[in-house]
Amino acid sequence: METPEIIPTTQELDNLFDEKEKDALEKVEAALFISAKFLSLQELIMLTDLNPIMLKEILSKLEKKYSDGAIKIAHKDNLWKMDVSEKYHYLINRLASGSSEFTKAEQETLAVIAYKQPVKQSVVIKIRGNKAYEHIHKFAGTGLLKSKKSGRTYELSLSDDFYEYFHLAKKDLNKSG
Repeated sequence: METPEIIPTTQELDNLFDEKEKDALEKVEAALFISAKFLSLQELIMLTDLNPIMLKEILSKLEKKYSDGAIKIAHKDNLWKMDVSEKYHYLINRLASGSSEFTKAEQETLAVIAYKQPVKQSVVIKIRGNKAYEHIHKFAGTGLLKSKKSGRTYELSLSDDFYEYFHLAKKDLNKSG
């Protein structure tokens, strides 16, 4: 004797779909929150196992969800990240000047580069000492600095990511004003 096939109701299917959509939205939201950096569509697909069409729809929903609060979904050149609304950048700058992910020595090295840019790495080492090699390597690795070969040394300057990270406009650090 065969058991009869149980067919879900439309309501049950709708509930299942809503649960899966909510779970997918929360996965993307968590990925953006934890990353604290811009993520590409490919990175988000790999992190969430969602198809690109569904992922784009979810990103659009999240952008709307966070459009008028203290947190927003920043989107540029097919990259997304969760960020603090411009209205509250002053808080970020206040917090950044306190305990930071960078040591005081690292911050001082970065300040020298920011002030003198473009600057040869050899000049920074003369000013800051041999430990600055580690600092420069760390900043280049996090994308805050750009370096290009210049003779036997490198020419260092701030990257666009630096300005974004510290929520500064490029004009804020121009020597001429």
